[in-house]
Amino acid sequence: MVTVYSKNNCMQCRMTKKFLEDNHISYEEINLDLEPEYIDTVKEMGFSAAPVIVTPNGSFAGFQPDRLKELA
Repeated sequence: MVTVYSKNNCMQCRMTKKFLEDNHISYEEINLDLEPEYIDTVKEMGFSAAPVIVTPNGSFAGFQPDRLKELA
């Protein structure tokens, strides 16, 4: 399962979610603006900016089409 930690008004978040949807990759979204209790979780993973994408093979931040393609 893929988890996307996103924020409102975040272009890279929108691009990441659109890529996943266009490629029929299911994901769970956690919106950090609506659920701020997850901010500490993201920081503990070593990230300070959204989106953060968590996959079975690791995690990364930002819109990275090459890494997202590996999920398809």
